[in-house]
Amino acid sequence: PRLSAAGVRTMPTFDVPYFRYIDDEGTEGEEEWSSSRSLSSIGRDSSADSVVSDRYAVVSGTPEKILEHLLGDMTLDDDRGTTQGKESDMLLDDFLLTYPVFMSTSDLCQALLGQYPCMEDLKEALERKQKVLHLVWHWMSLCKEFLREDEHVKIFLKSLYRCMFDDLYEHPALEKDVIELQKFYHLRRRQALSHQLSLKENGLRSRITQRENKEVLCRVYVTMDSYLSAKVHCEVVAQELLQAVAERMDVPASELILVAITYPGGRLLLQPQDRVFSNSLRPVGRLHVCRKDLGEVLNPFTDNSELQQRTARMLTLNTWDVAVALTNFDWTIFNSMHEQELIYFTFNRHVCSSYTMPLEMLLQQCNEVQLWVMTEVLLCPTLCKRVQLIKKFIKIAAHCKAQRNLNSFFAIIMGLNAGAVSRLSQTWEKIPGKFKKLFSELETVTDPSLNHKAYRDSFKKMKSPKIPFLPLLLKDITFIHEGNKTFHDNLVNFEKLHMIADMARLIRECQQDHVGQYSDRLSSYTDYLHVIDNQQTLFELSHRLEPRA
Repeated sequence: PRLSAAGVRTMPTFDVPYFRYIDDEGTEGEEEWSSSRSLSSIGRDSSADSVVSDRYAVVSGTPEKILEHLLGDMTLDDDRGTTQGKESDMLLDDFLLTYPVFMSTSDLCQALLGQYPCMEDLKEALERKQKVLHLVWHWMSLCKEFLREDEHVKIFLKSLYRCMFDDLYEHPALEKDVIELQKFYHLRRRQALSHQLSLKENGLRSRITQRENKEVLCRVYVTMDSYLSAKVHCEVVAQELLQAVAERMDVPASELILVAITYPGGRLLLQPQDRVFSNSLRPVGRLHVCRKDLGEVLNPFTDNSELQQRTARMLTLNTWDVAVALTNFDWTIFNSMHEQELIYFTFNRHVCSSYTMPLEMLLQQCNEVQLWVMTEVLLCPTLCKRVQLIKKFIKIAAHCKAQRNLNSFFAIIMGLNAGAVSRLSQTWEKIPGKFKKLFSELETVTDPSLNHKAYRDSFKKMKSPKIPFLPLLLKDITFIHEGNKTFHDNLVNFEKLHMIADMARLIRECQQDHVGQYSDRLSSYTDYLHVIDNQQTLFELSHRLEPRA
């Protein structure tokens, strides 16, 4: 927080153009819209007064008033495009990114329809309608596919389309906007029935296509406390999943069954053609693969050839190729992620969990890569091979950083730093000096001191495209949320929303200029990571390898 000249603690502000009150000479509207001089003018030379006197900082207002002022400040050029200042563009972007914090999508749709006027003055009405439409196009452009399946948006666009269609006689200039709306929903104009086209059918077709191409992370438990993290398409059936798990575990599929734990004590034996995921892309229950006699597929505490083969296979992998496989998968998810997911995840997760699937998958992937690193090291029975494994993971982490994938980079370093692995003193003593030095340098980037300054400085210097460490980004947004009130006297605190929007825009910046992926030769391996997710089991394995003195 800044301190003013008088030493009073004030809230941070940002510049936007001066918003005129509804009545400049009175106080009408002041209860619904509050503004104050920008603090940026404090301490400036008096010669700059003429410049800053027309610049104000938005502090708070009702959602309806903010929307009204956004439209009032919008100007149209000859091609019916908007010509706004940088600050107004920023305010519009902030509003459209963060509106879920203070109003529902349904409320925003109703507010926009309310701003679509029925005026006697045809010229004034046309200009107002075009401004509303330009704001809608900006919203749809900003949210891309994110809102396509929202039922409230479908109803809103259908209502708006009918209003525009009815206005075409008096306002022929709206024809281009009608065509734009048709394009947005891939509608083909039909002469007399064009305004009655069903958006529902089109949405269903789109949803089917989307679902067919969507990959999800699926946890398939092979013991009570370890699972395979499998990357599968969302339409996968039990037989496909069982076959993939059997191949990964080197066990004949004919010996295995797939069981879903649907509630404590409840078990559902999945038949070969049963779908594994529901329509909401959630698994039908906690999935377990076990032998037909209900015995476990693998016992991590038993010294057997399977564990020896597992380590040998890992040691043959090229470290750059492993990093490429991890990065390619992370990029597939990250590229499909919308910046608004951060806001829904922080503020509306219990209502809109379906909106945050890519973000949740990346968080899950980060957690599972960390557990995978720990599992591989702790299931390696011999000292010399454990040393080789740790050297490999240090190199994979360095490659992930070089590929600007900070999500997997952090996961690997955290896995090596976890207590169950870091306590293996005999193993770490055997690590060559140059690898210890490299690991120390990589560790520095993950140092949490000074609010992760080392990571922030390093990440800032990286060019886009790049994948940030998402848990820290969510932590930043949570701190902004908990440290600032969303409402002041029932007015939206827009300064808080501006700070949150800045965090969300980081996703957009990181996704810029992504043209393709590295050649991937190891996705078949990294698509099925075997991890132990029980900390007690991990520590037991650690103490078996190197007992306490």
